[in-house]
Amino acid sequence: MKFKMQDKQNQLVERISVKHLVIGVDIAQELHVARAVNFRGIIVGEPLTFENNEDGFARFLHWINRLKTSNGFVSTIIGMEPTGHYWVNLSKWLYDQDIEVVTVNPHLVKKNKENRDNSRSKSDKKDALVIADMVKNGYYSFIHPASEAFEKLRVLMSNRDMTVKRLVSAINQINRWVDIVFPELRQVFKDVKGKGAIATLRLFPTPLELRSMKASEIVEGWKTQMQRQTGLRKAQALIELARHSVGTRQALDAYKLHLEQLIEEFDLATAQLERVEKEVTDVLKRIPFAKKLLVIKGISEIALAGILGESGDLSGFALGNSLLRHAGLHLSESSSGKWKGQIVLSKRGRPRLRRFLYLATMSLVMNNPNFKELHANNVKVKKMKKMKSIMKLIHKLARVLVGIARKNESYRPEKLIQVTPIAA
Repeated sequence: MKFKMQDKQNQLVERISVKHLVIGVDIAQELHVARAVNFRGIIVGEPLTFENNEDGFARFLHWINRLKTSNGFVSTIIGMEPTGHYWVNLSKWLYDQDIEVVTVNPHLVKKNKENRDNSRSKSDKKDALVIADMVKNGYYSFIHPASEAFEKLRVLMSNRDMTVKRLVSAINQINRWVDIVFPELRQVFKDVKGKGAIATLRLFPTPLELRSMKASEIVEGWKTQMQRQTGLRKAQALIELARHSVGTRQALDAYKLHLEQLIEEFDLATAQLERVEKEVTDVLKRIPFAKKLLVIKGISEIALAGILGESGDLSGFALGNSLLRHAGLHLSESSSGKWKGQIVLSKRGRPRLRRFLYLATMSLVMNNPNFKELHANNVKVKKMKKMKSIMKLIHKLARVLVGIARKNESYRPEKLIQVTPIAA
């Protein structure tokens, strides 16, 4: 059965009944603003400004109960923008009070600002009212509270992204330092971040130091840093290159201090990355269906952790298309009259989830024989462009992931091939 977005929209509108108190909250760092309407959009009560702390939350709850009692409402639904991280604590506190919380798209809030007063004016009270109107019109999304394991993955993978950025930045700056001070180092060590190159930069980074040393002294220095050392030939080559180096000879003390700090940052980021990835591996072991997903050749622990951290429990998705929509990988078309625009990806979803689905699919195409065969069939037989084939395989991967998680069954490659027969 084909899924139509219109059917879902109708269901969201029908959920809001005459007994619902619909509340919109404009989220901020310190002070939130709430407005309430009924199912027809008629304003109920006065606006409330409350603090982002326990006392403010309690005052907000008292305001809700007072409006429900005085106007005869039975149920409450609260909408808010997922603004940064400021909305998280309020949404979890309301969830603990058994109050339904939904989110609205910030982009749509901006588009709907003129509905009430035909004005481009902006204020916290107006934004809260716009959010309440969007909720009663069905323009909202449900919040699916993640269990501790999935929330840990989200936090750890976010931490990993920041650590990788710092590590890459340190490596790039070390490369820049080598280009300025000792560019000939790459003739001995091709990879500047390799153990031999880093050990050399720690002990005797500048050509000026190496010129006056013996090859045996360099090897002895390497022994203090590495278990397996490069030999005398490389040490002698390093000395010869240092004697004819074109690197700068000015401000060497400042350059050495800079390099020490870069290597400290490199060491710290490397150790932190190892620790985070170990934590990720331990968390994945506590997720029941993760082991069955990792059986699929080509899916790494990091890629799977990135997908689960952003999507949450995959068994909660009805279809693979739901996961794609969550990632913003569903199609979007812009057409009018005789003019028909190009169909593109909407990209209205989680960018990190899109990235990990893409990376996982690329790994499958390179390492998994079934996906490699499907990709070859798409390109050579069906004459698809390579990127279009990759996007098609991302859709297939989403269906595989959701299917295994929902049914808790093992991966069956023969079923994957049966879905799209391969031409001889």
